[in-house]
Amino acid sequence: MVWWLWVVAGFALGIVEVILPGYVFLGFACGAVLVGLVLWTGWIALSLAAQIAVFAVVSLGAWLGLRALFPFQRGSVKHWTRDIND
Repeated sequence: MVWWLWVVAGFALGIVEVILPGYVFLGFACGAVLVGLVLWTGWIALSLAAQIAVFAVVSLGAWLGLRALFPFQRGSVKHWTRDIND
């Protein structure tokens, strides 16, 4: 019963994401929780190597999806062109 380890690791990575935002750890959290849910449901019996491979693929996909959804804006500062009181 290692499914709960994956879920706990996913939640821990989610907490790390809240502390250090940047959508890096959130992808890993999604991957860990998904592997935990797959193991919990018992749809597929995965070896440790397969669990790590699924974790890596899902984490990468989640990270790419988050980057597409929330693009990284380096040094972007809002420049106002007009006064809102006009």
